[in-house]
Amino acid sequence: MNNKAVILKVYGKVQGVGFRFYTQKRAQELSLKGFVQNKTDGSVYIEAEGEAAHLEMFVLWCDEGPSWARVTKVEKQFVPVLERDEGFFIR
Repeated sequence: MNNKAVILKVYGKVQGVGFRFYTQKRAQELSLKGFVQNKTDGSVYIEAEGEAAHLEMFVLWCDEGPSWARVTKVEKQFVPVLERDEGFFIR
């Protein structure tokens, strides 16, 4: 299995619009592990890992988010895989 991990910081109208809920749902559909959380600066922070192809689909989804969100920028940083045992959670 070719696993990868990424940290994303998503900016725009991404809080108060269900972004974390739908991020968790999409990550679980793709069998990814990690978490999503709101930050005090109004952005959303995501750590995700899993199969490379699934992670790429997830990153592309995060560029848009759910239809009522307005993503203006996504910072991406690929990082070493942590081999998480748990699922994908909202913090």
